[in-house]
Amino acid sequence: MTKPLEGRIALVTGGSRGIGAAITERLAADGATVAFSYARASGAAAELVEALRARGSRVQAFQADQADPISCARLVDEVVATFGPLDVLVNSAGIYKTGTIDDPERDDAVFAEQLHTNVVGVVATTRAAVLNLNDGGRIVSVGTTGAAQAPFPGIGDYVATKAALAAYTRAWSRDLGHRGITVNIVQPGAVDTDMNPADGPNGELQKSLNSLHRFANPSEVAALVAFLAGPEAGFITGTTVNIDGGLSA
Repeated sequence: MTKPLEGRIALVTGGSRGIGAAITERLAADGATVAFSYARASGAAAELVEALRARGSRVQAFQADQADPISCARLVDEVVATFGPLDVLVNSAGIYKTGTIDDPERDDAVFAEQLHTNVVGVVATTRAAVLNLNDGGRIVSVGTTGAAQAPFPGIGDYVATKAALAAYTRAWSRDLGHRGITVNIVQPGAVDTDMNPADGPNGELQKSLNSLHRFANPSEVAALVAFLAGPEAGFITGTTVNIDGGLSA
């Protein structure tokens, strides 16, 4: 049986851990050749490559600093030189830093790092990718339901960066629609990752806020991304899709 992404070339940023790793694994399982980036987790990246190649997948890891636009552009160049023009771009790389607006000891460098990683780097990667993206391609970004609601104090900078991605998604869908390229964003709620473990200090509170009273598994988010990256999602674009267990109901 032909797999839905057979013959497609995909790039997943931040694809070595958490949601990004689950996306890398799912796209590879669906038949795509997958390039993924990592910033510092070289060990995790190597383990993922080894595991997926053992299953017969074509996959390769590339080191890149998501906060550096030059590094983002170089990443795309290296992937295209290795595998050819892209069919799918998944913007998954991001960091999560907290701090209230009235904290006198907040570090401006932390704010700048989050802004550059979560917004500037995504824009730089996407700009480079669209010059090497086949017509009819797919762009999917990973955001957060916090872009529409801020349920906890101290997350303003983080959710603002993700709200920017939602706005870019709508705008880019207009820019690229004439080429048949779709642009969408998925917005997870609580997902069980090392960045936000279900058994962490806020786990029970986060469970209580959604209708299903649990965390999502990263594979559930990956399944949604894979659908949006696939052939059956060709008329879905400029759209924000929440995957939050009913948090935003």
